Amino acid sequence: MKKSDNKKKTTPRKIAITVKDLHVTYRGLKKTSIRASWKHLGDKVERFEALKGISFELEEGKILGIIGKNGSGKSTMLRAIAGIFSPDKGTINLHGNTISLLSIGVGFNSKLTGRENIYLSGMLLGFSEEEIKSKEEEIIGFADIGDFIDKPVKAYSSGMYSKLAFAITAILETDIMLIDEVLSVGDVTFKNKSYNKMKELISDDKRTVLIVSHNLDTIKNLCDEILWINDGEQIMVGSADEVIPKYEEFMANL
Repeated sequence: MKKSDNKKKTTPRKIAITVKDLHVTYRGLKKTSIRASWKHLGDKVERFEALKGISFELEEGKILGIIGKNGSGKSTMLRAIAGIFSPDKGTINLHGNTISLLSIGVGFNSKLTGRENIYLSGMLLGFSEEEIKSKEEEIIGFADIGDFIDKPVKAYSSGMYSKLAFAITAILETDIMLIDEVLSVGDVTFKNKSYNKMKELISDDKRTVLIVSHNLDTIKNLCDEILWINDGEQIMVGSADEVIPKYEEFMANL
């Protein structure tokens, strides 16, 4: 159930995230440039604009679902908001909030054990060693990956990785959570467990969440607002009832 269903707004909420005219461009070398001389190497750089002027504001405690076909820039936007990518143009204002990104392939040192990565991830999120230690057993219990907690992460399956990543982010709670497709990874039991935990977390009026997912049922059930991005461009922002039917029609015609 959405948080907004059982509440009457009395006073305006604080703004948790402000994104204005966000542009992110990737730069890479063309294949033919590998044999090029250093003198001409700069002429062989390709540029791909992943985000083209995205703008939105999200109030504290709201849940924003981000949809779009593959390659539209959804994950790039989350990484920019998390501070992993620097905008080429535009601004991102978190208004002093702490933030965490939950995404497969981001945040772990593959050579360290799962237990060591709990501490590494927690410290990167701004928690003290004492704070992490107090939550360590709860994180390990929720992840439920057995003896693999003391094995290097490079030995993990994608399911084990997602379980530990979700457990860390869910138990070490930040003001803003960025969720990138992780709710759809793992076995059925873990999917249900993580979905229920997410509903519990977002029941907090102070926690702001951005969710990237191709599962439109998840988006409909959890989110207050929907942002539709296509090929890096912002198409619509609005309620699920406004945005999703138009998105489904667009996808059906591809």
